[in-house]
Amino acid sequence: MSESTKSKITVEATLSAPVNQVWTAYTSPRHIVKWNAASEDWHSPHATNELEPGGSFSYRMEAKDGSMGFDFEGVFQEVKPNEFLSYVISDGRKAEVTFQAHQDKTTVKVLFEAEKMNSEELQRQGWQAILDHFKSYVEGFQQDSLHFEISIEAPVNKVFTLMLEDKSYREWTYPFSPGSHYKGSWEKGSKILFLAENGIDGMVSRIADRIENQYISIEHLGFLAKGEEITSGPEIEAFAGVTENYTFINLGEKTKLMVDMESGGEYRDHFLKIWPQALEVLKQICER
Repeated sequence: MSESTKSKITVEATLSAPVNQVWTAYTSPRHIVKWNAASEDWHSPHATNELEPGGSFSYRMEAKDGSMGFDFEGVFQEVKPNEFLSYVISDGRKAEVTFQAHQDKTTVKVLFEAEKMNSEELQRQGWQAILDHFKSYVEGFQQDSLHFEISIEAPVNKVFTLMLEDKSYREWTYPFSPGSHYKGSWEKGSKILFLAENGIDGMVSRIADRIENQYISIEHLGFLAKGEEITSGPEIEAFAGVTENYTFINLGEKTKLMVDMESGGEYRDHFLKIWPQALEVLKQICER
């Protein structure tokens, strides 16, 4: 069958979750291993990916009893955070994933080229079952997630720069804690410490993803206590890997900034109060 005549199948689901959360859960290996299965007797014990054009991915899929399994592998072609993802599977078939935001809901549509071994209906059922599992998983942690957004009268490159720049970062994060600052790099893959005024207490994190003027994803790894990095142990297990995501939407001379936290944990009420204050300060900085 030639490329032009390959059958294409579409599955979709609408999730009660903001697009930032949906994108992160769909693309992060930490999440993928928790939802990437079509039935309860299968699972995805490990997953790796390089989320960029030309980057490879490998998701292990196998029966829980070990009787069978395979590696779902391929290469990403196009990556637009919160909007679109395309890839080529190792057997040459192509697939596209579209994310469409509707206020507090997100529709995920997956279009893929059919293979020859199984019927198209069986393939549709399998891919839909995985997507339904994904929907249930993401909606399951929404009760603890947090979403904030603000409109800023400034171009997106200015907002992006001032949100991350050392001097302005200290200013807009002041509502969280006077003297808040960071040490490290905002480059993708880099470790970064978010510090209190004393410089020896704070958070240990890494930049999971960065696309200039569009998207920043921070993965929190643990705590810094009196200068010591704590990234394992009972007190870390519930928190390690939680993400904080910033999306910058270009509206010409305006910018819509969205902030999503996967979990507020014991600080949820504090974040609900302080994040709007901090974003208002950032808005004032950018609109000067």
